[in-house]
Amino acid sequence: MNIQEAAQQLLEAEHTKAPIAPLTTTYKEISAQQAYHVQLAGIKEKVKNGATVKGLKIGLTSKAMQDMLNVHTPDYGFILNTMIYGEEEAIAADSFLQPKVEFEIAFVFKKALSGAGATVEDVIDAVDYVVPAVEIIDSRIADWKIKFEDTVADNGSSAGAILGSQRTKLAEIEDITAIPMTVTKNGEWMDEATSAAVLGNPLNAVVWLAQALDEYGISIEPGMFVLAGALSKAVPFTAGDRFEADFGVLGKVSTNFAKEVMMK
Repeated sequence: MNIQEAAQQLLEAEHTKAPIAPLTTTYKEISAQQAYHVQLAGIKEKVKNGATVKGLKIGLTSKAMQDMLNVHTPDYGFILNTMIYGEEEAIAADSFLQPKVEFEIAFVFKKALSGAGATVEDVIDAVDYVVPAVEIIDSRIADWKIKFEDTVADNGSSAGAILGSQRTKLAEIEDITAIPMTVTKNGEWMDEATSAAVLGNPLNAVVWLAQALDEYGISIEPGMFVLAGALSKAVPFTAGDRFEADFGVLGKVSTNFAKEVMMK
């Protein structure tokens, strides 16, 4: 397959807001490794045009999502500076194609983390603090008709991130597998979950990421953050919607969506 051609198709779909057919249909032979090369080609193009990498996201950390795509592994994508929004920022809903929101725990790093032999202890040593987060996901593939290779190539279907303001040290968290989360939409209860939904322990997800990145010679660098994976299902939104997620000891994070386009 043509890696650059596929990457350009996804970039064009994002720019024009016109989704494309699944890459798994256009390039029937596409492998997971080729899909990651498509992802990297797209990120390199954006960086060449002035964007900077600020973090990474881990997707497909729940059994339900893995079963849906018939895979048994998570995936990842990059978060660029152009994708980061503030909690009080009214985000233009129409700047996306077919977006949804997810609610996650984000780890912010003070040390580099890399290597196929990375462990939970290595993650704990490298993390500076934890914050609650919202991830905006989107698909440049029409109607979300994706297979694993489609979402990988499409930068893990990532589109944005909102980080909460409360910073919590790992040492202050009694049990990171038992952090409760309650989500409201427009002031009404919508969903709840615990952090164990993320591979049994969100730290396991970060270990997986460090090991997976090693294949491509990529490290998690100091100052970067990692969205460790959704605690519950992704939820579509429209202009006017407001969400708030309460993560107990980690504090709250909120986001709201507006109608008018705001320049990023």
